[in-house]
Amino acid sequence: MDKPAHRPKRTRIQREKRELIGEAALEVFSQHGFRGSTIDQIADAAGMSKPNLLYYFKNKEEIFATLIHRLMETWLAPLREMDAAGDPHTEIRSYIRRKIEMSRDFPRESRLFANEILQGAPRILPLLEGELKELVDEKTAIIATWMRAGRLKKSDPYHFIFAIWATTQHYADFDVQVRAVLGENRGGEGRFEDAARFLEGLFLA
Repeated sequence: MDKPAHRPKRTRIQREKRELIGEAALEVFSQHGFRGSTIDQIADAAGMSKPNLLYYFKNKEEIFATLIHRLMETWLAPLREMDAAGDPHTEIRSYIRRKIEMSRDFPRESRLFANEILQGAPRILPLLEGELKELVDEKTAIIATWMRAGRLKKSDPYHFIFAIWATTQHYADFDVQVRAVLGENRGGEGRFEDAARFLEGLFLA
């Protein structure tokens, strides 16, 4: 059997250019979604010509695929860290904290993911039905075990996870609304700590 062809290693300049394009594309995609974004917009945001951009990526689809796969790795990391051997309250509290930190630190990535889901997930459905589902199945089994042992209040573990997703990601996807409603006194960086404390009490009461 022939050995698979090895991709040539990218130079430092190539890696830097791809990172620059990825950063620009993230800004554009998170604002306009996949359908509403164009290569021209991404090139403008990156400060590059369209032909120069297309030297590093074949098309918009390849840029988006690169971003969304990287995003999924980041997005799933907090759930992967949930440890069956740990104390349930500590593990759930840590998961909530990590999700709130992601909403604080990666709001554009959260909006990019939300836009893709709202469009029916046409480009990431295999990931959702495969890697994401497998991970959630694994972690809900752990949560169900804790619930059966009386270490957490009994509920549906899948909807328990969904509720944490919904409430934590709200602080990224609806940040403008959150800050407007909280006002100047409570709408600063402290809103994330306030949210984390409230959600810990909500889910662990």
